[in-house]
Amino acid sequence: MTRTRVYVAGPYSADNVITVLANMRRGIWASAGILRAGFAPFCPWLDYQFSLQAHVSLADYYEYGLAWLEVSDVVYVLDGWENSAGTLAELKRARELEIPIVHSMAELLAGGYAGTRGQP
Repeated sequence: MTRTRVYVAGPYSADNVITVLANMRRGIWASAGILRAGFAPFCPWLDYQFSLQAHVSLADYYEYGLAWLEVSDVVYVLDGWENSAGTLAELKRARELEIPIVHSMAELLAGGYAGTRGQP
């Protein structure tokens, strides 16, 4: 069975480390819930692992994230997206590609997104 690919979008960066860590916790928690619900989430909040091992530029993070977004079946957006420049760019790209956007687990579960973007 091929799992529906869900790009999880939402705020990451902030002007202080406490908010960054809170954003990471929310994103990872939401992604884990999406995984437990039977989907295949892409969790950008785990990107910090790259920085612990090797230098990765911010441009690399953005380009690699967008590459995953472009093959996703649906985008799941966390609260607070309205003030996140990165999330706004991701949503713009999703709309250009006509990738469905949802804002809650209920919407995700009710959407029937399996195979909507030509999964093998």
